[in-house]
Amino acid sequence: FSFNMFDHPIPRVFQNRFSTQYRCFSVSMLAGPNDRSDVEKGGKIIMPPSALDQLSRLNITYPMLFKLTNKNSDRMTHCGVLEFVADEGICYLPHWMMQNLLLEEGGLVQVESVNLQVATYSKFQPQSPDFLDITNPKAVLENALRNFACLTTGDVIAINYNEKIYELRVMETKPDKAVSIIECDMNDVEADHSGYVSDVGFRAFSGSGNRLDGKKKGVEPSPSPIKPGDIRRGIPNYDFKIGRITFIRNSRPLVKKVEEDESGSRFIAFSGEGQSLRKKGRKP
Repeated sequence: FSFNMFDHPIPRVFQNRFSTQYRCFSVSMLAGPNDRSDVEKGGKIIMPPSALDQLSRLNITYPMLFKLTNKNSDRMTHCGVLEFVADEGICYLPHWMMQNLLLEEGGLVQVESVNLQVATYSKFQPQSPDFLDITNPKAVLENALRNFACLTTGDVIAINYNEKIYELRVMETKPDKAVSIIECDMNDVEADHSGYVSDVGFRAFSGSGNRLDGKKKGVEPSPSPIKPGDIRRGIPNYDFKIGRITFIRNSRPLVKKVEEDESGSRFIAFSGEGQSLRKKGRKP
């Protein structure tokens, strides 16, 4: 028989390991006058002060790294800790981390202290081709990883650059599936650009049709590739004035006239000579 007089779970210690459950919320739910949007830019969480008290009594290695597990969906990830200022029984996670764990606001998450090997290699796959439009995407990624404590293979992390959120999937990490990236010098950070198809634009009548008799055509239509030079763009009306509507009708192109030989003369109306039926005679 056991009785718990506290509203929040008591952390358990097994062989110098920190393990407990918290109600997790996104950083936007964190009360306080200060804006904590910096938590969304990295891979660290905010824990209550009681966790710091328990961790200080344990013989753990620094930096403090944790394994987060959602037992309902059997999803897990790894993170670091930023501060110990959360309310008791509550921890605050970045939104992208809650999406990886399939957690809703107020859901239970298992937090355990772990020791991870230092990373030597990592491979990422951008989830949007917009990330490839950045001038130097590798430098942007390396700079954003400074706000992360560890990486887990299979996670989709989110980085902020120029007030825009970019998502990248962690495809591979070495030497393990979960590695620490604090004060480490990774030999290679690779961004996988494969799997993207360039935007070919609109293609008229590229779909398949249906017959009234129910029969199917033997050959499926395949749209032919369009070259950028073949796309015609409309010519703006530079004489447009506010309040005036102009109807522009497409006219047929004028047929080019065949130039006459230089020896020939141009047509002049009524320039010919006439003939008279009555012959004029001389008077005697």
